[in-house]
Amino acid sequence: MRRKNRFAWLLALAFAAHGAAALAQNYPARPVRMLVGFTPGGGVDINARLLASRLTEYLGQQFIVENRPGAGTNIANEYVAKSAPDGYTLLFNSPAVAINMALYRNPPYDALRDFAGVSVFSESTNILVVPASLPAKSLHELVALARAKPGALNYSSAGAGSTQHLAVPTRAAHPRSPP
Repeated sequence: MRRKNRFAWLLALAFAAHGAAALAQNYPARPVRMLVGFTPGGGVDINARLLASRLTEYLGQQFIVENRPGAGTNIANEYVAKSAPDGYTLLFNSPAVAINMALYRNPPYDALRDFAGVSVFSESTNILVVPASLPAKSLHELVALARAKPGALNYSSAGAGSTQHLAVPTRAAHPRSPP
């Protein structure tokens, strides 16, 4: 019992020393940049701005959202991956940061090596909608229509590699594509 008690005290002292060192740094001591790999006004951008506003209010230092869209978020991802690991350049992203590791042959970063996850801020789902004039009223009917008329249906998504893009049943839309 005595040995466990001594270990518990040493562990508590180690945590206290670590916490004191972190508090001595007074983070953030200057404005923090939150990079978003999407254009302003989309879901990821809106969530980043909500968080930046609350963090600015709570921590008393400005959190600035900076949009660097393009290349399936790889522009923002690369910038943050190559920034100093000092906590003043943060990445606010979507699953694209992980998807890109499989989607691109040589992404300019390694999501596992270059980033440390901090928190999940929000979750969302995808929804499939069609014009009311389209005869398909269910997913089954939509797939049947796409098979009957290869190449006749179009869809939109947030871009290559987005969850919306990857969720499209391309085999149904293009029956000759490989499984």
